[in-house]
Amino acid sequence: MSKTITAVDLKSALHDGGEIALLDVREHGQFGEAHLFYATPLPYSRLELDIHRLVPRKAIRVVVYDSGDAESESVATRAALRLEALGYVNVMILEGGTRAWAQAGYKLFAGVNLPSKTFGELVEHAYHTPRISAQELARKQAAGEPLAVFDGRPTAEFRKMNIPGAVCCPNGELAYRIKDLVPDDTTPIVINCAGRTRSIIGAQTLINLGIPNPVYALENGTQGWYLADLPLQHGRSERYGDETGSTALLAQARALAERFDVPYVTAQTVRNWEGDATRTLFLCDVRTPEEFQAGSLPGAQHTPGGQLIQAIDQYVGVRGARLVIFDNDGVRAPVVASWLRQMGHDANVLIDGLSSGLALQAQVESDLPTLAPITVAQLKRRMEQDDVAVVDIRAGMQYRKAHIPGARWSIRPRLASDLRHENREIVLVADELAVAQLAATELDRAVLVLEGGMAAWQAAGHAVVSTPDRPSDEECIDYLFFVHDRHDGNKEAARQYLAWETGLVAQLDASERGNFSLPATYS
Repeated sequence: MSKTITAVDLKSALHDGGEIALLDVREHGQFGEAHLFYATPLPYSRLELDIHRLVPRKAIRVVVYDSGDAESESVATRAALRLEALGYVNVMILEGGTRAWAQAGYKLFAGVNLPSKTFGELVEHAYHTPRISAQELARKQAAGEPLAVFDGRPTAEFRKMNIPGAVCCPNGELAYRIKDLVPDDTTPIVINCAGRTRSIIGAQTLINLGIPNPVYALENGTQGWYLADLPLQHGRSERYGDETGSTALLAQARALAERFDVPYVTAQTVRNWEGDATRTLFLCDVRTPEEFQAGSLPGAQHTPGGQLIQAIDQYVGVRGARLVIFDNDGVRAPVVASWLRQMGHDANVLIDGLSSGLALQAQVESDLPTLAPITVAQLKRRMEQDDVAVVDIRAGMQYRKAHIPGARWSIRPRLASDLRHENREIVLVADELAVAQLAATELDRAVLVLEGGMAAWQAAGHAVVSTPDRPSDEECIDYLFFVHDRHDGNKEAARQYLAWETGLVAQLDASERGNFSLPATYS
């Protein structure tokens, strides 16, 4: 039986200075409705796929939790057993889950990327980051005034919607590319994102570097633009050129690292840290996806600089871990590390970065069961004979859009319950084989997996059906309507999201706020 921990003891453990991994093992939608401030989202449906990357040291304190109510699928208990089977030796379950946490008088938070989002609001308060409204920016553009507008999000997000005239330049790239993109020191620069955080962080990054240009954050990003009834563009791909990149701001980046006490460490120091059984180590490559794919340091994970600040809980699952940040230019890593230090993380810059010769041991992935495949033709024939049950375990919203006629939807936490009365042979449909392999471990019988998934079914020309209301919103525990509806033309959802974002700071208690290390005033 796994150990348990009370809400009161967990609250103390989160602030005792030791390393701890707090894992919310519910699905994405459940997590986003109400979770603990420092929780890392690790859905049970992907537990074994992501645990080694997020929590590489198996001796660390690990606390898992679920909702703790009568409707819960008890995924915390099941997750704890899985983790112990993988060799994690200090796993605890939060007694009563989120229900007990709230009953103890502690705050539950909605949304995602809470520490990073809250940090963005604190940055604006601490630095008084200049901002420009959507209406004012549109007026300046219409008047033909000199302006450079950069979208601080990754390319995929930029394509979904963007401000007219904007160029994609993710925040982690700004210090490295801004001098090539805006050679004139008098041109005003505006940074935007979909909401607030990356607009603020991007603009303040350039200000902290001391560039002479006037710099502004677009107030409320693309959502503010949309709420002002201004048109957004979709499908564009304009971004910084691959040839851009300059060490012109190298001295400023180093000065920024010194200002925020960012240590520079040698490869040998990091090798010594790797042998320290009492601390967790993350090696973070903050360059672009293309650069990472072309080659990185052994043992590194790709953590694009802007996204590492924006969503650190997607890359680092250990509170109090050592982070080693590197690039190949000496500009990007110290800038990113300066923000991580202010967020309260033990961030360090690797001297000589990509050329340092550092090589760490890669994380070992979990062994997954082998599933027998079934071809599209075989499945079609057996469905006509009605001797198989087709279960689609892709995302609930993907199932709504298109699925195999007669297929039911399920998800790993509920799979055994959903199929308890099913006597036919099971065929799983998944986009990712590993997700199907994990789901199959919930069943006490052999299952098949559709070879090539839905793509193969559709490529064969077979019919699909859509069910816009099935699974129901309540059943779609993997989808967070709170976040996504704001991008689907729902102005009220956008207003609610912005109100949530600006209201985060007021929800913090003293210990949560005290974890951040922002300057009291900006000078």
